[in-house]
Amino acid sequence: MRPINTVVERWIPSALVFAIILTLVVALLALTVTQTNPVDLVVGWGDGLSGLLAFMTQMALILLLGHMLANTRPVRRLLTRLAALPQTPVQAYLFVFVIAAVASLITWGLGLVVGGLLAREVAASGKERGLRLHFPMLVAAGFSGFVVWHMGYSGSGPLTAATPDSFIAEHLGGQVIPVSETTFALPNIIGAVATIVAVAVALSLVAPRGSDRIVELQFDAREQLVEHEEEVVTPADRIDASRIVTLIVGAALTLYLVVHFVQGGTITLDIVNWSFLALIFLLVRNPFEIIRLTKEAASNVGEILLQFPLYAGILGMMTSSGLIEVLSDAFVAIANPVTFGVLALLSAGLVNFFVPSGGGQFAVQAPILLDAAERIGVDPAIPIMAVAYGDQWTNMIQPFWALALLAIAGLKMRDILGYTTVTLLASGLVFAAVLVVWSL
Repeated sequence: MRPINTVVERWIPSALVFAIILTLVVALLALTVTQTNPVDLVVGWGDGLSGLLAFMTQMALILLLGHMLANTRPVRRLLTRLAALPQTPVQAYLFVFVIAAVASLITWGLGLVVGGLLAREVAASGKERGLRLHFPMLVAAGFSGFVVWHMGYSGSGPLTAATPDSFIAEHLGGQVIPVSETTFALPNIIGAVATIVAVAVALSLVAPRGSDRIVELQFDAREQLVEHEEEVVTPADRIDASRIVTLIVGAALTLYLVVHFVQGGTITLDIVNWSFLALIFLLVRNPFEIIRLTKEAASNVGEILLQFPLYAGILGMMTSSGLIEVLSDAFVAIANPVTFGVLALLSAGLVNFFVPSGGGQFAVQAPILLDAAERIGVDPAIPIMAVAYGDQWTNMIQPFWALALLAIAGLKMRDILGYTTVTLLASGLVFAAVLVVWSL
């Protein structure tokens, strides 16, 4: 995997630079293949910059709340207890992968953080018990769990399609596509299970054994839960240290969610975020703790907030110039109802290198594929899930989302890339098969 390592480390710039480069590429395409003049293109770009503000907030909240949830005391203590369960090295690698995958299916922000934290906990626990564990493999297993995130509860593509008045509503004829036809459709559920099984088998086959080189944990990476006790002096401090305050909000949010679903409400991006927020308010001890968790998680959100206006500007240029129709025509020319899903998967996997945010990629690519699907007669759920699968698929060799997990582990992308490439190959076969069967 050395050539891949070299390319990744030497030639792949930051996600922000990619967003700027993609803006320029789309602008050149619009000027050369459509009749748009430069002034109109700039106006379309500028008008589009604010087009995803609501969506941007929803995406930022998913990451923020997932990080906060993973770092609440009950979750951290649970991870510490779970770390002692694996009894052999292979069990340890697969255990970290499966738990990270389940957490990613719940919410991608949770999955990313849990993968890194659990890898550290398992490594520390294994070292104490005399298990020879290859730490880079543990971290790779944790990140590999992220390969199913877009098939789960927080998948930005399916949730956007299910949210009324979303930015792609016009491409769906003003309708919504409920998650029962995407996330909770039988092909996707079977696909998620099959992906976890296939990747687990692949990782078990490449796991270090016997005399293979082992790089164990070189430092005390286990983070003990520090009791952050704020000084309580004033009446205001006593309110901030009271659990009653957070319990009231958590209970109110839970009641709202229960009433929402009892009255026939559906799962949307907002409902996903409020369910995580309810859990956080119920799990923390007081406002002091939730404020601390928010401050710690906020640093992970900044880059997303900066990139989304650029993605919105790209969408604005494509829409105002008619470039969406041109690209849709090109896709229609090479696809048919059976091959559409696989070709959309491949294109989404490629686009993910340039737009590593799942929500940002959906904003850029979904309108094109939805238009093409309508013209070919393909179920709109297919392009939605193809973009979802393509995004999570090449995340395995795209360093953007790995950075947070690698920071927790103290490793570099080259340390895990060989193993995550195996995950890429195993999962890609499953994703392609699911989309072909779904199209029949």
